[in-house]
Amino acid sequence: MPRASGPLAEALARRTVLLDGGLSNQLAAQGCDLSGDLWSGRVLAERPDQVEAAHTAYARAGAEVLITASYQVGYEAFAAHGHDRAATTALLHRSVALAARAAGAADHEVWVAASVGPYGAVLADGSEYRGRYGLSVRELAAFHRPRIEALLDAGPDVLAVETLPDPDEAEAVLGVLAETGAPAWLSYTVADGRTRSGAPLPEAFALAAQAPGIIALGVNCCDPAEVLPALEAAAAATRKPLLAYPNDGSVWDAATRTWHTPQTPAPWPTGAWHRAGARLIGGCCRIGPARIAALATAVHTPEGRAAPGGEPA
Repeated sequence: MPRASGPLAEALARRTVLLDGGLSNQLAAQGCDLSGDLWSGRVLAERPDQVEAAHTAYARAGAEVLITASYQVGYEAFAAHGHDRAATTALLHRSVALAARAAGAADHEVWVAASVGPYGAVLADGSEYRGRYGLSVRELAAFHRPRIEALLDAGPDVLAVETLPDPDEAEAVLGVLAETGAPAWLSYTVADGRTRSGAPLPEAFALAAQAPGIIALGVNCCDPAEVLPALEAAAAATRKPLLAYPNDGSVWDAATRTWHTPQTPAPWPTGAWHRAGARLIGGCCRIGPARIAALATAVHTPEGRAAPGGEPA
């Protein structure tokens, strides 16, 4: 089946759409080496077949949106590893092409979302979970502009502006997006009811509430318990569709580059998320194809949407 024939925004006006899960954990499950500061970008450069296989695994699980392996691909970071600008641009294009190929081979319509990760992601030191980089909005826009332009040249269906820790970075990206007119979703990473930089959520969501190119707002890469209050804050700021794709409840230690998993699995009250306005639902870190397959039932059946709680098994 070909890639989705209509805009994702039109689908969100009609129904809930299922996102994929964490790309890095699926690559690790396939035996890929994610050590080093390029993270999944290294696999994109050296083993593109593995990236396509990971996308295919999510499509087979029922995911309707595949997020590209461009999250941590930045010109400065890749230059430090011997990639010139042309080579890095080619990798950004490749990330979209691999997801598009997996989408085209699926037995259902699938959209390709080009990941635009935060500035902190390319630092590979956990800065995206703090968010204060000491850069101005103009400097952040200058960082994001060339890779957004490169990703758009590759023809994704939508941009996934994700894991933003701070409204200043959102303001910078929104300015670049306004120049392009491209459709995008915008998603913050949150903790303790605020963005990771400590900004109030109403203020953060208000920045994009009226932005014409933003098709959905929400949160990702956070504890599942943070999702519902964040969605409620977003719903108070905008009438746009909302989105949620949290982690599994584990905590990332940036110093040791390891996950600490709680003894008791975190609940995933997808029914409550849906009732709060979430129309794009999926998983982020440590959520694999099996859980996305289970989540498909939760988001695509009346019984699942009506459920007060539960988690994708």
